[in-house]
Amino acid sequence: MSSRAIFLDRDGTINTDKDYLYRISDFEFIPGCTEALRALTNAGYRLIIISNQSGIARGYYTEADYLALDEWLKNTLRAQGIELTATYYCPHLPDAPVERYRMTCTCRKPAIGLYEKAIREWDIDPSLSYAIGDRMRDLEICKSTGCRGFLLNTTEPEAIIDDVKKGIYPDIRYAADLSEAASVILASPVWDPAQSHS
Repeated sequence: MSSRAIFLDRDGTINTDKDYLYRISDFEFIPGCTEALRALTNAGYRLIIISNQSGIARGYYTEADYLALDEWLKNTLRAQGIELTATYYCPHLPDAPVERYRMTCTCRKPAIGLYEKAIREWDIDPSLSYAIGDRMRDLEICKSTGCRGFLLNTTEPEAIIDDVKKGIYPDIRYAADLSEAASVILASPVWDPAQSHS
C-alpha cells in the first residue's frame, strides 16, 4: 500500500533561514515547527526533507559538515518523538567554484529528481502528499504529480505571493508558517485542489 508524505524544505521552513547554514550552533527551529511535525507524524505522514545545499558547491562548507548537521537534526527530532523518514540534498551548482560539484543536474530544485527518488524509494502516492516550502521552487512537484503544496511566509516577490493567495495556482495555498500548513492538512487530509481557496 502506497504511503503519504510531507515533502519539506529545510531552511526557512523548519529552521530560520540563515545564509548557507551548516553550524549546529546556528540552527534555530521556527516556533511551532516541532509541534507541527509531531502532529503530522502522528497522523501517519512520512516526513521527508529535500534541500538545495549549494553552499557545498560554493566551497562554504563540506558534505561532511552538512551530514553532521543533518544527523544532529534527525537525532534532535527523534528525541522529541518525531521521526524523519529520509533527507535528500543537492550539492550541485552549474557554475560551482568547486569543480566536482559543477554540473547541471536533475536534483537541484526546481528540478524534481530528488522528489521522484523519494517517491520510488518509499512507495509514496503523490496525490495523498504535500510539499511545503518558502520558495516556489520547493513546490515544483505540484505541477505534474497531483501533490499539493503550501508556500510559506517568504521572500518571493509580492506578485507571486498574491497570485498564490488568489488561487492562481490551484494546487498551492499560502500559509504563514509550517504550523498553519499542518493545521490545514490535518483538518482536510483529502484537500481537493479544485476547491476554492480560503
